[in-house]
Amino acid sequence: MDVNTIFSYDWSYLLPEWIILGFATVLTLLDVFAGKRLSKTVTGWLTLVGVVLAGVFVFVNLNTLDKPYSYMADMLRIDDYGNAFKLLFLAGAAFTLLLSIPYMKQGEVKHSGEYYYLLLTGLLGAMVMASSADLITLFVGLELLSLSSYVLVGLRKTSLHSNESAFKYVVSGGIASAVTLFGMSYLYGLTGTTNIYEISSRLVHASLAGYQFLIYAAFAFLAVGLAFKISAAPNHMWAPDVYQGAPTPVTAFLAVVSKAAGFALVFRLLMIAFFQVPGEEGRFFFQEGSLYLAVMAAASMIIGNTMALRQTNVKRMMAYSGIAQAGYLLVPFVPPTTLFFSEIVFYLFAYLLVTFGAFAVIMVVTRDQQTEELKAFAGLYHRSPLLAVAMSIFLLSLAGIPITAGFFGKFYLFMGAIAQENYWLAAIMIATSVVSYYYYFGIIRQMYMRSGTTEAPLAVPKSIGALVLVLAVATVFFGALPGVATDYLQAQFNPSFNFGDMLPPEFQ
Repeated sequence: MDVNTIFSYDWSYLLPEWIILGFATVLTLLDVFAGKRLSKTVTGWLTLVGVVLAGVFVFVNLNTLDKPYSYMADMLRIDDYGNAFKLLFLAGAAFTLLLSIPYMKQGEVKHSGEYYYLLLTGLLGAMVMASSADLITLFVGLELLSLSSYVLVGLRKTSLHSNESAFKYVVSGGIASAVTLFGMSYLYGLTGTTNIYEISSRLVHASLAGYQFLIYAAFAFLAVGLAFKISAAPNHMWAPDVYQGAPTPVTAFLAVVSKAAGFALVFRLLMIAFFQVPGEEGRFFFQEGSLYLAVMAAASMIIGNTMALRQTNVKRMMAYSGIAQAGYLLVPFVPPTTLFFSEIVFYLFAYLLVTFGAFAVIMVVTRDQQTEELKAFAGLYHRSPLLAVAMSIFLLSLAGIPITAGFFGKFYLFMGAIAQENYWLAAIMIATSVVSYYYYFGIIRQMYMRSGTTEAPLAVPKSIGALVLVLAVATVFFGALPGVATDYLQAQFNPSFNFGDMLPPEFQ
């Protein structure tokens, strides 16, 4: 590629990524030259300005982009699909920063500069993953997010739990990356290309030439490797330890942004690459591939919800809850319907609201009580009615109780499973959701029916109180009027995602 070709591109569509990269670079330089002279609060607000500015340009792309725009032989592709996930990533990063600014005042994380620019580099990796149409850029984005997350988890250098969780995260992540790369090597060996769309067409010839077993093996390795990023079975055991040991805002970041990035990668890589591969009866992805993902979904829902019953540490409980949520989010892939994208994005949006709200409350309560055990929530209603009511809303939404955004998120997934006649998977969804009521209502029982160690009013930072209030109201609003979000998704984003002739008639 010569210089003239590089300058011929319209680089304005990548302005969100350039802004995040630019702010990360500036923060790095400020950390080097200003050091402790620069206020942690100023650094946090400066980082938030960069995230908001990047979000503005994503909305600009939504209004100006008529069709997908490709860079560098289709290594990066700017399209509606990527923009939708970028909005989720940026919203998650903004909420993380709003949690981080008061959290950093506690002094548990000594190096605030590193903390903020690592958040931005992790965010940049997620955005690259959402826009990648090539194995090389996909893996670069995946590793950029992963490496940033490894360091963020271990930034509480004086905490034994933080050091232990960071080590486990690095080891588990390294193994998962190796498995993912091994699966990618099969794809390249079978097709001779790293472009996902070319892989999709060439795998058909490889299948007709008798390489079905290698294609199935590649799918299995990729699915297992990517299960790590979405914390789904069978690659889920890192989540409880990492969630417990990481700083609370980082835990929220991993629970939402990293998980959403993983689902963006699952869609880009698994569905597109294997979409046209013939199976024994019809298409592989709609038969054998969907069955494999269905087993992963069922295992995640069962393991996540049953293991959460035994937890006394609230962050470990939320980790197992996240494993179960990953199982719910895999249901629309088994097999996908015409509305599966809006189902996934709406559920991730609802999950974003309640997860950051719940972790905001957890951060305040555990800091005050100096423990992360469930007993820290005892008597919370008498000490801070606002936090107790808001936490109740978030937990009810996670449980899928009506008049919350989480209810309609699960309802859409459930109806999609019924429409595809996956009755056994729908039954597991219902059964495991009922199981989840026990541990979610366990926290509610602590807040309202148990007496705490003190009756003194709980001091809540104003910024955290405002954030919790906004997220609680949004959870109820989108639970009462889910059509506001779903109609916007259907109107703003192209439901076919520009797959063209790759899609069967029911997707076009």
